[in-house]
Amino acid sequence: MRNTILIAILAAMLASPASAANYPVTGRWGQGDSAAKPPIDCSKLRVIEFNGDTRTDSDGGVPGYRLKSISSEGPSAHRIVDQFTSGQIRNGSTRYTLRQIDADHIELNMQQGGTIKLQRCK
Repeated sequence: MRNTILIAILAAMLASPASAANYPVTGRWGQGDSAAKPPIDCSKLRVIEFNGDTRTDSDGGVPGYRLKSISSEGPSAHRIVDQFTSGQIRNGSTRYTLRQIDADHIELNMQQGGTIKLQRCK
């Protein structure tokens, strides 16, 4: 019985894809005026935080996302697919392009909703 359970657990672990990829940026990024000198005070702004293979967004109905896939579109642009679960949606996905302008500025070109310009937070 124990061997059967152990084999089932090992088979499930091997069948599950391990997420080895991370977002190309880390930390907290605030939506704001790109003319402001970074890092900026994000206390009253929409904040998107990237941490390894997860990201959070202070605005919207989905609190957290997990990186599903990432592909390079040049030296500073990445095509990203995130997976999310909310109260009404299970295993949903969203697609966007993350473009790093410089060390303190990024843009998210969303599948729906236009472009979000972000600056690094203090």
